[in-house]
Formats: sequence, structure tokens, C-alpha cells
Amino acid sequence: MARGRKKTAAKKRVAKKATAVVSPALTKATKAVEKANAGVKAATVKVDAANKKVAAARKKAASAKTAAAKKAVVTARNAAAKQKAALAAAKDKVREAKAMVQAANVEAKAAAAAAAAKEAIEAYELSLTSKAEADLAKAVAAFETKWRAARAKKDAAKVKARAKKEEAKKKAAEKKAAAKLKQLAKPKPAKKAKKKPAKKKAAGRKPAAKKAPARRKTAKKAK
Repeated sequence: MARGRKKTAAKKRVAKKATAVVSPALTKATKAVEKANAGVKAATVKVDAANKKVAAARKKAASAKTAAAKKAVVTARNAAAKQKAALAAAKDKVREAKAMVQAANVEAKAAAAAAAAKEAIEAYELSLTSKAEADLAKAVAAFETKWRAARAKKDAAKVKARAKKEEAKKKAAEKKAAAKLKQLAKPKPAKKAKKKPAKKKAAGRKPAAKKAPARRKTAKKAK
């Protein structure tokens, strides 16, 4: 029985896991928000302190009613206004930092979507590759079965034709051998003795004829 083609296991491709997308912009914006919040907190403390100084200066000026007391109130107010401006600037920085965070979040989501899309494409490609390998194995098996059946049919026809030729050769050889054996079995005829050729007489004189002997005289006459 003919052995089929040895099938090699197809190497499976492993889909790469999508790594978490770390956005440098988001990290930077988050740190900016933290720093801005800390600035707001510090500015708020300074504003509170400045407001307390204003209140104290007003109280003192109300009781003393001196130019110095009034000047102290103005100075305290200016200092408080300066701290309030610093607080407002700190709050602006917080808003800017938060806007940066929002933008970074949008970018991070877009990057995550791109990574997810890439992962989905790779997973789909892997599934198609696996399916292609399975389909190829089935197609090869079906083709091999069909090819072997067709080849076996052709080979059988060739063997039959060759057997017919060889049978004809065999019969011809047997016939020839039988004729030869028959010829060898016939008895051989006896060989005839060859006649010696007559000697030719020498030409010339004829040999003298031999005289016949004289017949004896008849018996003496009876007395």
C-alpha cells in the first residue's frame, strides 16, 4: 500500500497582546494639574492671611483714626489684592492643566483605539491563517485521494496492456520451443553408402581376347 505524503504540522502564529498605551502627554498634564492645585492651595492660604491682615488693619484704623493706620489698611489691601491675583493665576493654571489632561485623554483614547484595531486585525489575520491551513490540509487530502485513484486506474491499464504483450511473447516463445522439440524428437534417416567412382580404362590397345579352352572331346566311342 502506497504511503501518503507526510504531513507537517503548521506552525501556529501567536497574536501579540496589545500593550497598554502610556501617553507621555497625559502623564505631563496630570503632573501639571497636581502642581497647579498645589499652587492654588498655597495661594489660598496666602489670600486668607492677607484678608486677616486687612481686617486687622481696618480694626486698628477705626479705633486710632491716624494716617499711619489708614496707610496700613491700604498696604494690607494691596497685599491682599496681590495674593488674590496670584490665586486667580494659580486657578487659571489649574484650568489649563485640566484642559491638557482632557486633550491627553482624547489622544490616549485614540492611541488605545488604534492599538485595539491593530490587535483585532492581527487576531483576524491569525484566524484566517489557521483556517487556511485547515482548508489546505483538507484540499491536499482530497486531491491526494483523487490523484491516487486516477493514477491507480492508469497504472492498472498499463499493467494490463503490458501483461497482454508479455503473454503474446510467452506464447510465441512456447510455440517456437514446441516446434524445436518436435523437430528434435523426429528419428534421423540412415546415411546411404557412397558409391566409389568406376576406374576409367586406359586408352590404347584393346586387350587380346582370351581364347576359350578347347572343349574336351566327347567320351570315347563305345567299343
